[in-house]
Amino acid sequence: MRLRHAILSILAFVTLTGCDSVDDDRIPPYPVSLTFENIGNWELYGISGAGQYRSFIYTNTERIPADYPFKGLDRTGFGGLLLICDPNGEYLAYDLACPVEVKNDIRIYVDSDNSLAGIAKCPKCQSTYNLFSYGAPASGEALKKKYGLQRYHVSVGSSTPPYAVVTR
Repeated sequence: MRLRHAILSILAFVTLTGCDSVDDDRIPPYPVSLTFENIGNWELYGISGAGQYRSFIYTNTERIPADYPFKGLDRTGFGGLLLICDPNGEYLAYDLACPVEVKNDIRIYVDSDNSLAGIAKCPKCQSTYNLFSYGAPASGEALKKKYGLQRYHVSVGSSTPPYAVVTR
Protein backbone atom coordinates (compact mmCIF):
# COMPACT_ATOMS: atom_id res chain seq x y z
CA MET A 1 0.00 0.00 0.00
CA ARG A 2 2.82 2.43 0.86
CA LEU A 3 4.63 1.61 -2.38
CA ARG A 4 1.47 2.26 -4.38
CA HIS A 5 0.94 5.60 -2.58
CA ALA A 6 4.58 6.59 -3.22
CA ILE A 7 4.32 5.72 -6.92
CA LEU A 8 1.05 7.66 -7.27
CA SER A 9 2.62 10.65 -5.52
CA ILE A 10 5.63 10.61 -7.85
CA LEU A 11 3.40 10.30 -10.93
CA ALA A 12 1.24 13.19 -9.74
CA PHE A 13 4.33 15.33 -9.17
CA VAL A 14 5.77 14.55 -12.62
CA THR A 15 2.41 15.18 -14.27
CA LEU A 16 1.96 18.53 -12.56
CA THR A 17 5.51 19.79 -13.10
CA GLY A 18 6.61 18.02 -16.28
CA CYS A 19 4.84 20.40 -18.63
CA ASP A 20 5.30 23.43 -16.42
CA SER A 21 7.15 26.03 -18.47
CA VAL A 22 7.47 29.79 -18.38
CA ASP A 23 6.67 31.90 -21.43
CA ASP A 24 9.55 34.39 -21.58
CA ASP A 25 9.02 35.38 -25.20
CA ARG A 26 5.96 37.66 -25.00
CA ILE A 27 7.78 40.91 -25.67
CA PRO A 28 7.89 42.01 -29.36
CA PRO A 29 11.26 41.21 -30.95
CA TYR A 30 12.82 44.67 -31.05
CA PRO A 31 16.56 44.99 -31.74
CA VAL A 32 18.95 44.87 -28.78
CA SER A 33 22.53 46.07 -29.09
CA LEU A 34 24.27 48.03 -26.36
CA THR A 35 28.06 48.27 -26.37
CA PHE A 36 30.54 49.44 -23.76
CA GLU A 37 33.62 50.16 -25.89
CA ASN A 38 36.22 49.89 -23.13
CA ILE A 39 36.65 49.06 -19.46
CA GLY A 40 36.48 52.75 -18.51
CA ASN A 41 33.09 53.06 -20.21
CA TRP A 42 31.92 49.90 -18.38
CA GLU A 43 33.18 51.17 -15.00
CA LEU A 44 31.41 54.48 -15.49
CA TYR A 45 28.07 53.21 -16.82
CA GLY A 46 28.00 49.47 -16.21
CA ILE A 47 27.63 47.49 -13.00
CA SER A 48 30.30 45.85 -10.92
CA GLY A 49 28.88 43.85 -8.03
CA ALA A 50 26.07 41.76 -6.62
CA GLY A 51 22.76 43.56 -6.52
CA GLN A 52 23.91 46.48 -8.63
CA TYR A 53 21.64 47.36 -11.52
CA ARG A 54 21.09 50.02 -14.13
CA SER A 55 18.42 50.78 -16.71
CA PHE A 56 19.11 51.85 -20.30
CA ILE A 57 16.43 53.38 -22.51
CA TYR A 58 17.20 54.84 -25.92
CA THR A 59 14.25 56.07 -27.96
CA ASN A 60 13.40 59.18 -29.97
CA THR A 61 12.11 60.83 -26.79
CA GLU A 62 14.07 59.17 -23.94
CA ARG A 63 17.74 58.73 -23.10
CA ILE A 64 18.42 56.94 -19.81
CA PRO A 65 21.00 57.43 -18.45
CA ALA A 66 20.97 60.91 -19.93
CA ASP A 67 24.77 61.17 -20.05
CA TYR A 68 25.42 57.70 -21.52
CA PRO A 69 27.16 58.03 -24.93
CA PHE A 70 24.54 56.17 -26.98
CA LYS A 71 25.60 55.54 -30.56
CA GLY A 72 23.40 55.43 -33.66
CA LEU A 73 23.34 51.62 -33.79
CA ASP A 74 22.54 51.14 -30.08
CA ARG A 75 19.14 49.59 -29.44
CA THR A 76 17.54 48.89 -26.06
CA GLY A 77 14.73 46.51 -26.94
CA PHE A 78 11.00 47.08 -26.58
CA GLY A 79 10.75 48.76 -23.17
CA GLY A 80 14.41 49.38 -22.39
CA LEU A 81 17.14 47.27 -20.80
CA LEU A 82 17.70 46.29 -17.20
CA LEU A 83 21.26 45.21 -16.49
CA ILE A 84 21.86 43.53 -13.11
CA CYS A 85 24.56 41.49 -11.39
CA ASP A 86 23.48 38.45 -9.36
CA PRO A 87 25.11 37.32 -6.08
CA ASN A 88 27.44 34.97 -8.01
CA GLY A 89 28.78 37.80 -10.17
CA GLU A 90 26.80 36.79 -13.26
CA TYR A 91 25.59 39.66 -15.42
CA LEU A 92 21.97 39.42 -16.52
CA ALA A 93 19.91 41.61 -18.86
CA TYR A 94 16.14 41.84 -19.28
CA ASP A 95 13.66 43.91 -21.21
CA LEU A 96 12.04 46.44 -18.89
CA ALA A 97 8.58 45.87 -20.40
CA CYS A 98 6.23 43.83 -18.22
CA PRO A 99 5.31 40.61 -20.06
CA VAL A 100 1.77 40.75 -18.65
CA GLU A 101 1.09 44.30 -19.88
CA VAL A 102 3.23 44.12 -23.10
CA LYS A 103 3.45 47.92 -23.43
CA ASN A 104 6.77 49.66 -23.93
CA ASP A 105 5.93 52.38 -21.39
CA ILE A 106 4.86 50.05 -18.56
CA ARG A 107 8.22 49.08 -17.15
CA ILE A 108 9.27 46.86 -14.29
CA TYR A 109 11.44 48.34 -11.57
CA VAL A 110 13.86 46.82 -9.07
CA ASP A 111 12.94 46.98 -5.38
CA SER A 112 15.71 49.46 -4.54
CA ASP A 113 15.30 48.94 -0.79
CA ASN A 114 16.42 45.34 -1.24
CA SER A 115 18.21 44.96 -4.57
CA LEU A 116 20.14 41.96 -3.21
CA ALA A 117 16.84 40.03 -3.19
CA GLY A 118 16.67 40.47 -6.97
CA ILE A 119 12.96 41.21 -7.15
CA ALA A 120 11.43 43.41 -9.86
CA LYS A 121 7.82 44.61 -9.86
CA CYS A 122 5.37 45.94 -12.43
CA PRO A 123 3.75 49.21 -11.31
CA LYS A 124 0.51 48.39 -13.18
CA CYS A 125 -0.35 44.71 -12.62
CA GLN A 126 1.80 44.39 -9.45
CA SER A 127 3.37 41.13 -10.70
CA THR A 128 6.84 40.41 -9.35
CA TYR A 129 9.76 38.64 -11.00
CA ASN A 130 12.86 36.94 -9.63
CA LEU A 131 15.77 38.54 -11.45
CA PHE A 132 18.27 36.04 -10.05
CA SER A 133 16.22 33.11 -11.42
CA TYR A 134 16.33 34.33 -15.01
CA GLY A 135 13.27 36.56 -14.72
CA ALA A 136 10.88 33.85 -13.52
CA PRO A 137 7.47 35.06 -12.34
CA ALA A 138 7.24 35.25 -8.54
CA SER A 139 3.72 36.55 -7.89
CA GLY A 140 0.62 38.12 -9.39
CA GLU A 141 -0.81 37.68 -12.86
CA ALA A 142 2.64 36.79 -14.22
CA LEU A 143 2.85 33.76 -11.91
CA LYS A 144 -0.73 32.76 -12.67
CA LYS A 145 -0.11 32.88 -16.44
CA LYS A 146 3.54 31.79 -16.18
CA TYR A 147 4.92 34.87 -17.96
CA GLY A 148 8.63 35.51 -17.37
CA LEU A 149 10.80 38.46 -18.30
CA GLN A 150 12.43 38.62 -21.73
CA ARG A 151 16.12 37.85 -21.27
CA TYR A 152 19.04 39.11 -23.31
CA HIS A 153 22.68 38.02 -23.64
CA VAL A 154 25.46 39.82 -21.78
CA SER A 155 29.16 39.43 -22.57
CA VAL A 156 31.64 41.26 -20.32
CA GLY A 157 35.43 41.30 -20.17
CA SER A 158 36.64 41.09 -23.76
CA SER A 159 40.33 41.87 -24.22
CA THR A 160 39.52 43.62 -27.50
CA PRO A 161 36.90 46.34 -28.03
CA PRO A 162 34.10 46.35 -27.26
CA TYR A 163 34.67 45.43 -23.61
CA ALA A 164 31.01 44.51 -22.93
CA VAL A 165 27.96 43.90 -25.13
CA VAL A 166 24.26 43.27 -24.53
CA THR A 167 22.43 41.62 -27.44
CA ARG A 168 19.21 39.75 -28.22
